[in-house]
Amino acid sequence: MGSTRFSLLCFVTCLILFSLNFDTYEATEFPVGGKENSWSIPTSPNALNVWAQHERFKIGDSLVFKYDSKNDSVLQVEEGDYKKCIRTKPIQEYKDGNTVIKVNESAAFFFISGADGHCEKGEKLEVIVLSHKHSSPPPALSPNESPAVTTPVVEAPKSSAVGLDLWIVDVFIVAVATLVGISMF
Repeated sequence: MGSTRFSLLCFVTCLILFSLNFDTYEATEFPVGGKENSWSIPTSPNALNVWAQHERFKIGDSLVFKYDSKNDSVLQVEEGDYKKCIRTKPIQEYKDGNTVIKVNESAAFFFISGADGHCEKGEKLEVIVLSHKHSSPPPALSPNESPAVTTPVVEAPKSSAVGLDLWIVDVFIVAVATLVGISMF
């Protein structure tokens, strides 16, 4: 009987320790530009990218583009086409006026307007999607800078002191569980 209790206690302790090592994450919908109908020519040429640099996009999040479908569209393009505002060979084209794009991988994504001249006036967006384990976005751009990030940003590992703190907590929990298990005999 005591052996069964001890085994159960060890199992529960391991389950608790295992669950402590996982972050929970809930997907977020991001209105592009931070507000309704902001997929349009911005007031400053880099405004959409400045907004994107202040957000933290992760796998599973969605970008919501709201715009007038009679006058505009959203094109997902390769980086080179993004930089040169080339609309002729998009990866994907959206024309519904309420485009929701779910990002399913950690990478850089590039979007431009499908309307003549809009991209050249700043209606373009670069989004860096981080993996679930990354905790901070790339450094923010000033309003006059253009985005220089061409590959997904990989954040440096967190301080080993944080890992050490969790390790100490884990060891403490195992020690207490073991003492409780032994006292049950």
